[in-house]
Amino acid sequence: MLIEPSIIDEAMEELRPSCFYDPVHRMIFEAMTALTNEHAAIDIITVSTKLTALGNLEAIGGPVTLVNLSQKIGAAANIEYYIRILKQKNIQRELISASHRILKDSYDESVNVDDLIDTAQSQIYDAIQDNTRKDVQEVGSLINTALNDIQEMQGRTGLNGVPSGFPSLDRITMGWQPSDLIILAARPSVGKTAFSLNLARNAAVDHNIPVAVFSLEMSAIQLVKRLMTSESGLPADKIKGGVPLETYEWQQLEMTLSNLSKAPLYIDDTPSLPLTEFRSKAKRLVKQKKVRLIIVDYLQLMQGPADLRGMREQEVAAISRSLKATAKELNVPIIALSQLSRQAVQREKGNGKPMLSDLRESGSIEQDADMVLFIHRPDFLGLSETPEGRETTYIIIAKHRNGETGELPMRFKAERVKFVENEETLTSEYKASAMNNDLGAPVSFPDDGPYNNPDF
Repeated sequence: MLIEPSIIDEAMEELRPSCFYDPVHRMIFEAMTALTNEHAAIDIITVSTKLTALGNLEAIGGPVTLVNLSQKIGAAANIEYYIRILKQKNIQRELISASHRILKDSYDESVNVDDLIDTAQSQIYDAIQDNTRKDVQEVGSLINTALNDIQEMQGRTGLNGVPSGFPSLDRITMGWQPSDLIILAARPSVGKTAFSLNLARNAAVDHNIPVAVFSLEMSAIQLVKRLMTSESGLPADKIKGGVPLETYEWQQLEMTLSNLSKAPLYIDDTPSLPLTEFRSKAKRLVKQKKVRLIIVDYLQLMQGPADLRGMREQEVAAISRSLKATAKELNVPIIALSQLSRQAVQREKGNGKPMLSDLRESGSIEQDADMVLFIHRPDFLGLSETPEGRETTYIIIAKHRNGETGELPMRFKAERVKFVENEETLTSEYKASAMNNDLGAPVSFPDDGPYNNPDF
């Protein structure tokens, strides 16, 4: 680099100061990097001047060191091979250092085991990842890869991610995409947990896709009772124990829960879950249980880095960044529930619809998210006079980095803790009223209606 300007750009792209073991060489490279950032030429004189400005010229042994370096070189044509040697040695040093730190922490009884596992995994991953860079790819090769993906998808149902179980939502998202951070936000008691459990249930039961739920607000037993309510169709009061179950209802409960009990659904209800523990558990679930969807209920209850405690906005921002980084690292979608600020309530005189600016405590949640969903229930806010049982709930896609936004009308059946599509609700209600026809007359459905669907 001191004598051949043509190789400087290639070296700067691939190397970092830590690639040089000798502190003298490291300081020289840092001076070269500073000159490159200033768009200045690199040679013995300019590097010597920059080292003087940085106060490091005497530390490296003076200008004579630069002169000696310029005389002990190979061929500039072999720069690619020299760079590879430096990077390989750096990875070896990083792995040795990480191993020593892991060994030291492993003997320390005061270190939590979950923290130890997470730290060890992160250090090994960082040692490899920091020294591995992807090359620039030509658009021609990328088009071929994209065409192959399109060809593979021709025989599929159209979804290339984890299905939500709601056709109108899946038409827009094509399923929850790997590495995406999806924020599901609403005011308290609107139905965030219920909707997220519906998503988990649909993926795990209907499609046998492993799902992990981290519940920081409700206990695992409470979540399971909610799942039992929506799955069995029995009133929530009976599942909770407030009203005794009849004999036939016990049989109904046992029959309907057989599929749920076999579903690959994993629940962790650790309160105030620290970020490090979450990452460790998530990595283990993805590796051991092949989990393809992670749900966090909810984001503001997680514990961020200890040095940010008391600075709530920065702590929430750190949590949001970590969730996105974890989704990308594990290549699975993460759905994180979030509270909305009171600004959404203050707009009740208008349409009361939540906005991205309502995301509570940190604007970085909106920035880090690949998709933001809001649950809007006008009846809950007193903005609708629709008769009970006919209320419409809107799933608002306010941000979608890779697709369209919009509003999806649904119905929330509070007695079953279940969200359903509008068509499904109307169909089930029509059929139920027909079955309860007091006249006992035969019921006929339109030939072109959804009621004659063989899957109905």
